[in-house]
Amino acid sequence: MLSSVGRNIIWTAKQQFRSLHKTSAVCSDHMFVHRDTPINNPDVKFEFTPENRKRADAIIANYPDGHKQAAVIPLLDLAQRQHGWTPLVVMHAVADMLKMPRMRVYEVATFYTMFNREPVGKYFVQICTTTPCMLGGVGSDVILQAIKDNLGVKVGETTKDGMFTLAEVECLGACVNAPMIQINDNYYEDLTVEDTNRILNDIKSGKMPKPGPQSGQDWRFASEPKTGLTSLTDPPKGPGFGVRSDL
Repeated sequence: MLSSVGRNIIWTAKQQFRSLHKTSAVCSDHMFVHRDTPINNPDVKFEFTPENRKRADAIIANYPDGHKQAAVIPLLDLAQRQHGWTPLVVMHAVADMLKMPRMRVYEVATFYTMFNREPVGKYFVQICTTTPCMLGGVGSDVILQAIKDNLGVKVGETTKDGMFTLAEVECLGACVNAPMIQINDNYYEDLTVEDTNRILNDIKSGKMPKPGPQSGQDWRFASEPKTGLTSLTDPPKGPGFGVRSDL
């Protein structure tokens, strides 16, 4: 006969076991199970250009022996910048270079949303629609609709000419300057509908709009208040300021 303590332990384990089967499945909006396609299969050719190979070697050299595999993220980023997105053969090239199991590279590439597992346009437009951007300025919903109208695409789609892809993303870290969008590596902040259309139209015409806050205040470099600095307005003090002279 089991003691009361033993019965309680078994009962608790059964309850925990059953609760695992009661948990509903959580589904993603992306399928990370690979299926060969004409543009994404093991027979597609990819290798780093000689210039990027030198860059890759320099990146790997930053890591000590025994930890070279830690370069997987910067190498995937470098490969994606060369290829435009991250298909299977890109992951294989990185895995072979770092002498690591391909599955480990798959895990990284499918975990971080910075790696595009499907082709994107030449200009990848990412709009943040989380709370600060939703509430800041005119609101991200208004900016999102302006982008849709300007490009003629929905979220997740690419324009017919392959120039623009639109994605809705989580926080991009420019909350003070909301609403904002990221186009490739550039942030465009303090947006209005007029700003958004101007930026997209400039890119269409071959111009590169100046990134950063679009509020017209030249002195605003990063996340300073629109009304001007309210603190840290004096020049920084020199070394030893406020310290006793005998120390």
